[in-house]
Amino acid sequence: MNAFPIKAEQDLEDLDWTRLLDEYDYATPQRGELRDGMVIRLESDMMLVSIGTKREGIIPQGDLKSMGDEFAKNLKVGDPIQVYVQDPENREGELILSLTMVQVAKDWEEAARLQGEGGMVTGQVIGYNKGGLLVQFSRIRGFVPASQVAQLHGRTAAEERQQALQRMVGQNIPLKVIEVDRERNRLVLSERLATQEWRKAQKHRLLTELQPGDVLSGRVNQLTNFGAFIDLGGADGLAHISELSWQRVNHPREVLSPGQEVKVMVVEVDADRERIGLSLRRLQSNPWESIDLRYALGQLVSGPVTNVTPFGAFVQIEEAVEGLIHASELNVDPQAQPRDLLQPGQTITAKIISLDKQRQRMGLSIRRVSDAVVASDDEAAVADASAAETPVIAAPVAEAVESDAPVAEAVEAAVPVTEALEAEAVVAE
Repeated sequence: MNAFPIKAEQDLEDLDWTRLLDEYDYATPQRGELRDGMVIRLESDMMLVSIGTKREGIIPQGDLKSMGDEFAKNLKVGDPIQVYVQDPENREGELILSLTMVQVAKDWEEAARLQGEGGMVTGQVIGYNKGGLLVQFSRIRGFVPASQVAQLHGRTAAEERQQALQRMVGQNIPLKVIEVDRERNRLVLSERLATQEWRKAQKHRLLTELQPGDVLSGRVNQLTNFGAFIDLGGADGLAHISELSWQRVNHPREVLSPGQEVKVMVVEVDADRERIGLSLRRLQSNPWESIDLRYALGQLVSGPVTNVTPFGAFVQIEEAVEGLIHASELNVDPQAQPRDLLQPGQTITAKIISLDKQRQRMGLSIRRVSDAVVASDDEAAVADASAAETPVIAAPVAEAVESDAPVAEAVEAAVPVTEALEAEAVVAE
C-alpha cells in the first residue's frame, strides 16, 4: 500500500483524518503483514503511525532505538514509513507495530529467494552445539548441521568434531539455503554445498586463466603414492612425484606434509580433462647444471647407499645428485648379488666412471677404486723420489763450486760415476 498522499508542509492538525481514512483502501491488519504508513506523532516512549486503520499503531521506544540513533534522529511527523504488524490487538486493544521486524521479514524473503534461485550468501559463525553451527543470516539466526560443514565427515570422532566446530566460531563462511520455514522460525543452511559450488566456479576460472609457467602459492591438500594434490584456492592441481624435488623421492611425505604452504609452477593446463599439472622442483636450482664443475671422470666420491636393486645400487653424492653402481662394478665376482654386498644407509667410496650432464646420470664403480688408489700411490712415490734425489746432487756440486774444489771429486763423493759425469756436464755448461 502507499502512504497517505499529503504534502510535508501541510499543518497536520488541520487535516481531516476521517476523510483520509475513508479514501484509504482499508483492510484489517494481520500478524506478520508489512504495511505502509505515516508518522503522526513522536513521543518519548513511543511513536504513533497510521497504517489506514481507525486506530493508530504504536511502535515502542525500544524497537525504535534498535534501529539506531541516526535513524530515530532523522524521523519527523509526516514521514512515510514501512512497518511490520507485530500484534493486531494486544490485551489493551492496541495495534503494535515494529520497524526492526520489517528488516527481519525482508531477510526471510531474501532467504526464500536464495533457496529458489540457488544463490549463495556469506554468514558469520556465532556459536555451535553438538549438532552443528549457529550462523547469522542478516537479522535471522540460521543453523548449519554438522553433516553440512565442509571440513567434517562421517568418520570424524565426536570430540574432534566439537573442537573443529569451536574453532570456526567468528569465521565468515559461504552458505547455501536448503530450508526456509518462517512459521517455525527455521532456517537451515549448508557450507558443504556452497563450498562445492564455489570451488567449481573457481576451478573453471583457473582452468581458463592459468598458463604454463605461472607461479602461485598453494596449500598441500592430499598426499598419494604418485604425487601431491595442492589447493590453488578453489581448485586442486597435481604435482607428480617426479616434480617434487631434484633428488630421488620415494613418497611425497618425504618432502611435504598436509597443510603446508608451498610455491608451485604451472606446467600443464588441460581444460577438457579439468587437470592442472604443477611442479615444485622447477622453482629450485638444478644441481646437474653445474655438475661438471664439481666432478670429473676418475674422481673418488663418498656417500650413503640410498637404494639397492637387482641391477645395482644408488649412492647419494650430494643433495639431489645420485650415482649408480651397476652390479658389474660392485665386485670382481660376477655371481655376487648387490643385496649381498651393500645395504641402504651404508657409506661407501666409489670411482666416477661416467658423467652425463644432459641425461643427469653418473656411473660409479667400487671395484675400480683400488686401481685409482694404486695409481695415486704410484704418483706420490714418484714425487717423493724426485724430491729426495734433487738435493743429493745439487748440494755437493754447489759446495764444490764455492770452494774451488775439483768438480769431479765433489760429484763422485755424492753420486755414482755415471751420474757424476752427467752432473759434471751440467755444471760445466
